[in-house]
This record gives sequence, C-alpha cells and structure tokens, in this order.
Amino acid sequence: MRSIDEYRHIVGDKIISEIIQLARNLHGLRILHINSTYYGGGVAEMLYSLIPLLNDVGVATDWRILRGTPEFFTITKKFHNAVQGDPINLTDVKKALYLQNNQDFASYCKIDADCVIIHDPQPLPLIRFYKREQPWIWRCHVDLSHPNQQLWDYLRGFILRYDRVIVSDTKYMKEDLPVPHSIIHPIIDPLSSKNREISQALIAKTLKKHGVPTDKPIITQISRFDKWKDPANVIEMYKLVKAAFDCRLVLCGSMATDDPEGIMIYEKIVKLANNEIASKNVILLTVEDNILVNALQRVSAVVIQKSIREGFGLTVTEALWKETPVVASNIGGIPLQMVDGETGYLIDPYDIKTGAARIIALLQNPGEAKRLGANGRELVRKKFLITRHLVDDLKLLNELFG
Repeated sequence: MRSIDEYRHIVGDKIISEIIQLARNLHGLRILHINSTYYGGGVAEMLYSLIPLLNDVGVATDWRILRGTPEFFTITKKFHNAVQGDPINLTDVKKALYLQNNQDFASYCKIDADCVIIHDPQPLPLIRFYKREQPWIWRCHVDLSHPNQQLWDYLRGFILRYDRVIVSDTKYMKEDLPVPHSIIHPIIDPLSSKNREISQALIAKTLKKHGVPTDKPIITQISRFDKWKDPANVIEMYKLVKAAFDCRLVLCGSMATDDPEGIMIYEKIVKLANNEIASKNVILLTVEDNILVNALQRVSAVVIQKSIREGFGLTVTEALWKETPVVASNIGGIPLQMVDGETGYLIDPYDIKTGAARIIALLQNPGEAKRLGANGRELVRKKFLITRHLVDDLKLLNELFG
C-alpha cells in the first residue's frame, strides 16, 4: 500500500504535515465509497489511489462496486448522456429497472460506515433503501451545467435526501438544488503507473508491443470511445493537420464496464477512418494499460482533448504533468486545468480548423511546445496532485465531524 511519505519529494514537507494534522481529528472514522466500476474512467482511477492514502493517514476507508445488469448500464448510460444535455425517453420501465437494480444491491451490501460517498448517477438511489444513520454525500463527476430537465427533475428527488453534494466546478452548482455544495477538483496521482517516470527503453518497448511506430510525430487523444469525446471530429481535425504536416494520430481508450455504448462508437470510427487505419496513419487502441497511456503521453508531440462535454477531463492534467503541450476544448472542467497560451491552447469545441492550426503551430515550433509543457507541469504540481485532494477531503470531513 502506498504511503503518504512517498510524496514528500514532490510536494514538500509542509503539505505532508498539513495532511497529517487534518487527519488527526478523524482517526477511527469509517468512510465508504460506492461507484459502478473498478476500472475505466477517472472515478475508479482516483479512488484506486485516494483510498489507500486515506487509510495510511488513519481514516479507515472502504470501496465497493455497484453490481448491475447489462440493461441497467444501458439505462444509466442514457442517464449519463441526458445529464450532459441529451434528450431522453424517461419511461416508467427505465425508472423501475434503475431503482430495482439499486434495491437488489442494497439487499446484500451492508453499510457499516460513519459516512457514505456515492459517485455519479448509477448508485444515486441507494440512499432510498437504507435506514440512514450517518451523513451521505453525492459526488457528481459529469457536466451538470445543462442537464435534460426531465431527467434532472427525477434525479433531484434522490439528491434531496443527501447531506452534501460535491461537484468539480462552480459551473455545476445547481440553484434549484437546496443541498449544501462543495467543490473539489479532480486530481492525478504522480506515482501511479500512468503518471510515474518511466525509461525511454520502456516507452519504446511498450509502443512496439502495441504497434505504434515512432517514425513520425504523434498526436494523441486518450479518452473512452464516447460521443462526448467527439472522436469523429478528431479524425477530421487530424486530416487537416496531416495535409500540412506529416504525423500520426493515436486514439486510445479503454472499454469501461459501465459504458455499453463504447463498442458502437469504436465501430463507427473504424468505418470513418478505414483508409487511414489501413495505412497506420490512424491507430485505434482499446486496451486497459496504464503504462501504454503513460508512454503515449510522453512520446506525443501534442495531446488533444476535443470534448464537446466534459466534467473535468484529467487526460489534460496527465499530459501536462509529462510536459507535453495540450490542445483542448474550452468546455467543462478543461479550462480549469489550462492557461491558454501558457500551458497549451484552448479551442472552440466545434472549430476544427482552429484546432488543426494550433496543432500544426506546435508541430512546427518545438521550442514553443517545450515552453508550454514546462509551464503545464508546474501548474499541475501546484493544483492537481492527489495530495491536494487529500487536503480537500479531510477538510470536508472535519467540517462534517469536527
């Protein structure tokens, strides 16, 4: 289990001391996190790093996964899309299946904790099926700025039972939700396999294993195959770049267990970019391999994140930590992670011509790319490492239990 001491050389003694002091009043407290997948996506990745560190500083913290049927995850994917603005046919059948899956899980998931933290809409109704004896917190990681109103009215009925809501940005605070809000920005773990320093030999070996040549500059988007990540227009933007500068595009995204749409989006991209894929100008990767992601983000000339909706988008922070410049959509939580012109470039998510021009400029000017990357790493060190999340979590728990 990773220890908080391992982060001293990155963040310094002052931060480590603050974490230890904040945890002191919480010794013996039992925290339970519940989400819907143990891999694939930023929530699982964050919990995988955060929970051992909370235990290391004396806050007993557990993590459980909501089990679900394929039908349940099909419905909750529609909910995910509708929370971010899509239309939805919210039938009684969908509601019944959503509730029944949560009730079934509650029948055997025994909660013995002083605080329960529920992540995203999938396990949101669980609170209905327990006799509450502790604070319950709902943490939403998706873009809540313009939810489908019908679905939001439905979900709000569950959220009203919670003692606190945590969102990633002030834009996601809802005036029609009279529950106390907290804002906690997501983070990366600099010592995880995805973000730790790796050798050039390991980078070369990993890329060779996955069939990624390095004979020309690489631009990369690391994202699940999800329509909100806009992979179809990433392909179109790449074609504009390639017309001016010979390079290769890599789209790398795992298939999360709670996202049944991933394979459909992937197959659409295969058809759209068939010729480019055949010539290895475009490479699609669907493996769950953190070392591969680490290697791609380090070897890429530019990392892109062309989302049209984005709760936060930690792939931006991951790339900046590796001193790789980023071109990303000025949407959701992305602009919180970047300073336009200082750590990368923010673009209109629908303006692929400007996006292509920014990528070309970085490919043609390695010195500017290096400057942006160095600035990006320092910004991440100050604001987006896991130690800062520990401080935020411990402050919130002290507020609830102090």
